[in-house]
Amino acid sequence: MDVRKVPAPVKRVVHLGTRSYGRLTAPGRMTPSFLICGGQRCGTTSLYRALSAHPAVLKAVLHKGVHYFDVSYDRGMSWYKAHFPLQRQADKVRERYGVPAQTFESSPYYMYHPQAAARIAADLPGAKLVVLVRDPVERAYSQHHHEVARGFEPERDFGNALALEPARLHRQEDRLAADPAYYSFAHQHQAYRARGEYARYLSVMAQHVGRERIHVVESERFFSRPEQVYDEVCAFLGLPINLGHPPFERHNARPRKSDMDPGIRRELASHYASHDEALMTWLGRVPVWREA
Repeated sequence: MDVRKVPAPVKRVVHLGTRSYGRLTAPGRMTPSFLICGGQRCGTTSLYRALSAHPAVLKAVLHKGVHYFDVSYDRGMSWYKAHFPLQRQADKVRERYGVPAQTFESSPYYMYHPQAAARIAADLPGAKLVVLVRDPVERAYSQHHHEVARGFEPERDFGNALALEPARLHRQEDRLAADPAYYSFAHQHQAYRARGEYARYLSVMAQHVGRERIHVVESERFFSRPEQVYDEVCAFLGLPINLGHPPFERHNARPRKSDMDPGIRRELASHYASHDEALMTWLGRVPVWREA
């Protein structure tokens, strides 16, 4: 059966039943040993699919993004564990390959939510975090198109949406940090310029989980040299790299630039200059989008 053709109401019933069963069996379920935490519109889905294909990895049961540590934390750890495979599946992986099985999920908003990193550190001690970054100018433009397509952004003009951003985000980060129950639609869906300031979010994450547990990947490198980057990620995660490579979605190493207004492009590139420089301390070199 093609699950894409299953009616939405039927899917909801199936998911509800699966989660209910999952909660009952939570003590016997795996917890993630790593997370893909972002960034948004940076190739997280492609990396998720690649890592899901690793023989020693068992992915989340229902969908790739659980969003527990950002917008669903009030549901509790039993609800979270309900999304992951049973430990007996992990035992079978160990028997077959001689290495511990790992499970994970990918929720790109984890990188940006002010409380997510502290929650991850408290509930998943020792878990590693994988973060993808991308040319922040193109990332912002891509996010705007994505949110318009999803119906989350009524302002179809990118320049106007950028102009609205300061007012939309005014004090939202402070309120999210102060109130665990607070939710901000604008912060999750309409922060275009802010999302590309990668280094400041990475610094906050490092304060909570430790820098040694964070691995940063440029999506441009992943799409142009997937085997090499995949092996680097597996080595960071402690996954064997001698079990072959999955099929990759290959992209041009230097993709065609979008049809963004040149003035907006220049303004954004200038805005991100200092943030890209700060990112160099994480990458150990100039970001690929800044290379001549």
